[in-house]
Amino acid sequence: MKNVVAVLMAGGGGERLYPLTKHEAKPAVPFGGIYRIIDFTLSNCINSGIRKIFVLTQYKSQSLIRHIRDGWSILSPFLGEFIEILHPQKRVSEHWYLGTADAVYQNLYSIREEKPEFVLILAGDHIYKIDYRDMLSFHKQKGAELTIGIIEMDISEAKRFGVVEVDSDWRIVGFEEKPPSPKPIPGKGDKAYVSMGVYVFNFSVLSRVLEEDNQNKDSSHDFGKDVIPRMIGRFKLYGFNFFDYQKGEPCYWKDIGTIDAYYESNMDLIAITPKFNLYDYDWPIRTFVPVYPPAKFVHAEEGRIGHSINSLVSHGSIISGGFVINSILSPNVRIHSYSIVEDSVIHPDVEIGRRSKIKRAIVMTGTKIPPDTEIGYNFDEDVRRFIVSPKRVVVVQPEDF
Repeated sequence: MKNVVAVLMAGGGGERLYPLTKHEAKPAVPFGGIYRIIDFTLSNCINSGIRKIFVLTQYKSQSLIRHIRDGWSILSPFLGEFIEILHPQKRVSEHWYLGTADAVYQNLYSIREEKPEFVLILAGDHIYKIDYRDMLSFHKQKGAELTIGIIEMDISEAKRFGVVEVDSDWRIVGFEEKPPSPKPIPGKGDKAYVSMGVYVFNFSVLSRVLEEDNQNKDSSHDFGKDVIPRMIGRFKLYGFNFFDYQKGEPCYWKDIGTIDAYYESNMDLIAITPKFNLYDYDWPIRTFVPVYPPAKFVHAEEGRIGHSINSLVSHGSIISGGFVINSILSPNVRIHSYSIVEDSVIHPDVEIGRRSKIKRAIVMTGTKIPPDTEIGYNFDEDVRRFIVSPKRVVVVQPEDF
């Protein structure tokens, strides 16, 4: 993998995930208790043997930069390894990044310096596990110039993504970004192949198509909208099917693009047999872990028992006479006596006061919920006081109290 450079796109504004992105970039948003969203893509890179990684940032990047500095300084520059942050430098224009393709184009100088044969372009806000070596092997075997990771998805959901058409040899014959009527997989009228936002480019081809895109004044400078559709018929494009052939179903992949997608992906982690397994020691998910004491459960008297069921409870948290069920507690969370937290995602440094009842909520970092507060039980009241998602997930911010 020494001739491979990975480029992680981590500079988007994350408007659809607001207010979780109010103060930080989407890849830096807490996820699954101890992690940040970007940890999953970075872990895929490290576990796949990729040791040259650029992270492209733009909006609200400070917490993301700090997280990578503190948790991902694990490679050796003496061996030519790195995880390097690339800020917008205006090296080739006076603009900030105009789109995903323009972001890579503006950093071609840095990528070219590493003399790669292949460039792996990734999103920093997806949750999945994949060995990129398998995808690269497929790319070489097919003699491809661009390989796109694709996954089978229900037609009703596919319209939110780039929809890919492939022939019997997995060669891409059509690509349409967010079509209102996605073209189904032949023989599977209710399914379509969508792009995972995972691309393997031959570097020579990437340089050429990005230069062409830069010269096109009518382009929005986006891979899905502009670059890839214009490559079809001119270059060898293939789709790499992200499929678990042992289980006979698509592998787990989630784009954390909305509040509801974020909430559902967190909930996927706490099932008895989780759809996405954090306890796979052959494929560890790395992160920065601050120094906190172990989680603590206290009080054992009638009506006041500190306990948790079907939940992830991170270090530094104290459940003091409260009850937590089907929830995720990030580090340094306090649940006070007689409180109930159900079906919720609690970010770091949150305190929930006595006799409070929290259900189907995301509570953001640093929130202090007063005693006797109810959230998630009265929809009209929740809408008046908080941000509520289309699927009725309540988002609670520190300034709400």
